[in-house]
Amino acid sequence: MSVKQWFASLFPSQRSRPGRPTRVCFEADFASAGQWVAGRTSAYPDGGPVNPGDNKLDHLVSGASFCRDGTFRARRRPDGLWDTGLLTTEGSRDGFMVRTGDVLDVRVRLPEGIGAWPAVWTWRDGGNEVDVFEYHPDNPDLLELTNHVGGASHDHRDPAVRPGGPVSVRVEFGARSVVWWVDGRRVFADGVGVGRDWEAYLIVNLSVSAGRYHPAPEPGCTALDYDVERLRVHRH
Repeated sequence: MSVKQWFASLFPSQRSRPGRPTRVCFEADFASAGQWVAGRTSAYPDGGPVNPGDNKLDHLVSGASFCRDGTFRARRRPDGLWDTGLLTTEGSRDGFMVRTGDVLDVRVRLPEGIGAWPAVWTWRDGGNEVDVFEYHPDNPDLLELTNHVGGASHDHRDPAVRPGGPVSVRVEFGARSVVWWVDGRRVFADGVGVGRDWEAYLIVNLSVSAGRYHPAPEPGCTALDYDVERLRVHRH
C-alpha cells in the first residue's frame, strides 16, 4: 500500500457518505433471466465451466437450484471438482453495469464450511475488477476488500464477521477513491479509485478453494452454501 493509500484509509473523504445516493437503479432479483445469466462468465477461461488457474475447484452449472433463490450452493462431484453457482449481469438481456459514482449495498449470510469462497465482484473486458468482498471460513473474522483497477486492498478484521453470521457491505465506486462500509461503519478508502469512465458487470458466486491459498474442503464435506439476502445499486 502506498503512503497515499495508507493516509486515505485512515482519513476517508468526508464527501463519501453511504446515504448520499438518491435512487435505487438496480435491485437484484436472482430469479430474473432478464437481470442475470447463470453458469458462465468471461472471467473464467472460455467462459467456464472451470478455472483451475485461479486455484478453484469450480465447475460452473446453470441449474436454478444452485443460485436462483439467493442461496449460492456448491456440491462435490465424483471427479473431485464441485458444481458451483454463479450469476452475472454480463450477457443478460438487461446488461446492467455498475459505473463510477455508484454505491452497491449487499447483505449476506456467510458460509460455514472450510473451502467455501463466496464473493461479490465486478468484471468487464478482462479486468475492471473490484471485489466488494471475498471470504474464507479458515480466516473466520476477515473480509478481503480489493480494488484491482487501482491496485489497492484491505483485510478487514471484525469479531462480528464469522462463519454463518450476517454481514452488510456497502461500496462506493469513486473515481479517486473506492470506499467500503461494513455493518454501517466506514472501514477503508483506498485513495486510488476506479477512474471517471469505469463500468463493469456484476458477479455473485460461490467458489471452492483448491488448497493453494486456503484449505480445500474436508474429505467428508459434500455441500457448501451462503445466502445473499439483499443486493442493490444506488445512483445519483
